Amino acid sequence: MGIAFSWFLLSLIIFFSIDPILSTKGNPDLIQQTCKNTKYYDLCVSSLKSDSSSPKANIKGLALIMVKVGMANATATNTYLSSQMLSVRNDTVMKKVMKECADKYGFANDALQSSVQDLSAEFYDYAYMHVMAAADYPNSCHNAFKKYPGLIYPPELAVREDGLKHICDVVLGIIDALGF
Repeated sequence: MGIAFSWFLLSLIIFFSIDPILSTKGNPDLIQQTCKNTKYYDLCVSSLKSDSSSPKANIKGLALIMVKVGMANATATNTYLSSQMLSVRNDTVMKKVMKECADKYGFANDALQSSVQDLSAEFYDYAYMHVMAAADYPNSCHNAFKKYPGLIYPPELAVREDGLKHICDVVLGIIDALGF
C-alpha cells in the first residue's frame, strides 16, 4: 500500500508540473499572462476581469469565459437586427438583408456554443474551427449589404461586427495557449 501511494503522489506531482493549464488555478497574473497571447490584450483583460469567476479559472476556463462574452455579443447583435427589421417595414430589400444578418449572428452564436462543448471535451482543434466560423459569420452579413448597391452598411452594425471578430480573435489566442 505504501508503494502504491508513493506512486500516486509522484504521478500527481509529475502531472501538475507538466500540465500548466491545470496547475495555474489561483494565479493572480494568469489573466495578464494569457491575454499577452492574444491580438487584443486590453479587450481580453477587461472582459476577463469583469467576470467574477476569472480569478479562480485556469486557461481553459478563461477561454470559456471569453466564448461566453462572444455569445453575448452575437445574441445582442441578433436582437438588435431583429428590432431594426421592425423599423424598416416598407423597405423589403433592407428587411431581407437585416433578416439574413440576424440569422448569421444566430449561426455565430451556435458556433460559439459548439466551441464551449469542444473546449469542455478538450477538443481544441474543433473549438478553434468553431470560433473561426463564428468570426466569419459577420462577413456574410457585410457581404449581404454589398449585393445591393443602394444599401448602406449601418455604422452600428460595423461596430458590432468588429466587436465579435475581436472577441473571437481573443478566444483563438487563448486556445493557442492551450496547446492547439
